[in-house]
Amino acid sequence: MSASHCRLAHRGWGLRVRAGLWLLLLGVVFFSSYALTSHFSALRAPLPSIMFDWERGIPLLPWTIVPYWSIDLMYAAGVLLLPQDRRQLSSLVRRLLTVQALCVLGFLACPLTFSLQRPPLEGVFGTLFDVLMSFDQPYNQAPSLHIALLVVLWHAYAQRLGSTAWRWLLHGWCVLIGLSVLTTWQHHFIDVPTGALVGAISLWLWPSRGAGPLQRARLSYDRTRRRLAARYAIGAGVIAALAVLLGTSSLGTGTQGATTLGGWSWWLGWPALSLSLVALNYLWLGVAGFQKDNDGRLSLAARLLLAPYLVGAWINSRLWTRRRPHPDEVCDGVSIGRLPLRQMPAADMALVDLCAELSAPTQRRAYTPVPVLDLAVASATELRQAAEAIEQHRRHGPVLVCCALGVSRSASAVAAWLLLSGRAASVDDAISIVRGARPICVLRAPHRQALKALVERADETTYETPYETPYETPWPLNENEDKAGTALREPSTRR
Repeated sequence: MSASHCRLAHRGWGLRVRAGLWLLLLGVVFFSSYALTSHFSALRAPLPSIMFDWERGIPLLPWTIVPYWSIDLMYAAGVLLLPQDRRQLSSLVRRLLTVQALCVLGFLACPLTFSLQRPPLEGVFGTLFDVLMSFDQPYNQAPSLHIALLVVLWHAYAQRLGSTAWRWLLHGWCVLIGLSVLTTWQHHFIDVPTGALVGAISLWLWPSRGAGPLQRARLSYDRTRRRLAARYAIGAGVIAALAVLLGTSSLGTGTQGATTLGGWSWWLGWPALSLSLVALNYLWLGVAGFQKDNDGRLSLAARLLLAPYLVGAWINSRLWTRRRPHPDEVCDGVSIGRLPLRQMPAADMALVDLCAELSAPTQRRAYTPVPVLDLAVASATELRQAAEAIEQHRRHGPVLVCCALGVSRSASAVAAWLLLSGRAASVDDAISIVRGARPICVLRAPHRQALKALVERADETTYETPYETPYETPWPLNENEDKAGTALREPSTRR
């Protein structure tokens, strides 16, 4: 065996030992915190229980204790075998600890109990139930720790398996585990979505790619962003109040003191949470809260948590542009338009994407994201990044510059490109060209200020070119040009 193979083997065993130590710590945290919360809940008994009327029809299926128990094996094997490096191990451990912490806080803040009595069971399945009941009392209900852990582990296993037949087997088994919390009479339904919420929050806090949203968080002092944050926060508050008002009006008393939910108004909590996170993005987290990666896809966690808002944003983009659904060419193969849903207008088109809140289509020649919050004004730095990407892609074919509607963010980016490439002599000239090509574009005073700031920075920059200013050349030199300004190759972008 070569020295390199020996080093890799040693590194692999070192990672497994590290994973084993983490698993030991996770086990101690899991059982100790779970037992303590059960103990505290027992001291506060009798406790309420929340259920829907239709839950009385859920059958007890003893055999589903097998998939219910299987999550313990998935947990241990996941920590020991799934991570391929320390970063992956650290990410998985953080997610599991976050899930544990959030669920424990939920158990302490709102202690609940399971209201139905499970009849005595015999045989192998009965034995498995007896072992479970030896340490698991009918407390620690919402959010379901079982479901929260399932979300994290499901995501971890799916990433490792990739697009294989085994992945479909994983999905089927995980669905069975999710259903088993109901068919083993361990949880009421309300525990399932709240548990899934905790799992999604954990995935969102510790994404697979890049830094987490809190690591890049910075309070915004921009008036527009603060005003939008306030509006989204007010919307979230109104919806949450409506959910509580309608939900409490549908409460009833069921068997054994259980509080029954007669309606589905509690689902309004989802859009309330979604709008709250959007408000947080505008006020503090910025575009990192949407977790749009370099391939143009929002993370799974972001799509789950923000789903009501994302649906509304997509519908809004289609309604506002229903009379002008197609992109408009400005000049030299550069077009402005709304973000395509699945396919590009042309197969050979590159995409420069300024939309932070919606995922981009995967079928494109080349792709560069410069995410900007909706209704916010792109900074001079962002405008320059977008303009550079437009020019680089343009040399190899047509380019679509888009945002949700193709009205403001994308229009300001194209205006920046016109200015820096010398195709427009002034900000007013650039805006006039953009509006002439796409009359629905909206560029107000803040957009003009950003474009003027971009021009001022360009005037102050010294370029190592044979030209006096950047406006006398199609583009400043970069790593994709030779000294004559000829493109050497298409820039490295996500395809």
